[in-house]
Amino acid sequence: MRPMSQATLSTDRITLVPLSDEHLEYEVELDSDPEVMRFLTGRARTRAEVEASHRQRLAAAGRVPGLGFWAGFVDGQFVGWWILMPPTRADQGPVEGQAELGYRLLRRYWRQGLASEGARELLRHGFEDLGLTRIFAETMTVNTASRATMSAIGMEYVRTFHMDWEDPLPGTELGEVEYAITREQWLASRVR
Repeated sequence: MRPMSQATLSTDRITLVPLSDEHLEYEVELDSDPEVMRFLTGRARTRAEVEASHRQRLAAAGRVPGLGFWAGFVDGQFVGWWILMPPTRADQGPVEGQAELGYRLLRRYWRQGLASEGARELLRHGFEDLGLTRIFAETMTVNTASRATMSAIGMEYVRTFHMDWEDPLPGTELGEVEYAITREQWLASRVR
């Protein structure tokens, strides 16, 4: 049986295509905005840093069939990317049946419901198409906008945890948070 490659996905407004080399310039634009990177690096990334991240993002798609990064487009315009990727740290639990959800949007597309719309489609894809049993997301405790998106798509707060950072960002002392939803919770929410 051939491993499942990443599918192209779509919502009412967004087309999500598997990340490829043709999307590098969009990633450079996205990561060069210090406000977009505020809770990630606290500063804009250099082109060299984005190129290194791009290679890692492409490699993520090869780790577990069907998972990876997607570039999102609305009316042909790049708006950001979304991810479903396997856990990478021991405290995130087993790789089998799980994926981490993430999203990053250009600032001009914030507060339009696009992050949650794309995230909902990745939940559907993860549970319905890939048979995942649990999807989780993480962010800094102080990142209220991202936490609101996680709640809006049905994820529930799981825990606050602390990590050691070489160069901690403001708010790091309050820790990171994990939100999650199981397949059963997701199915139950669709019945209502």
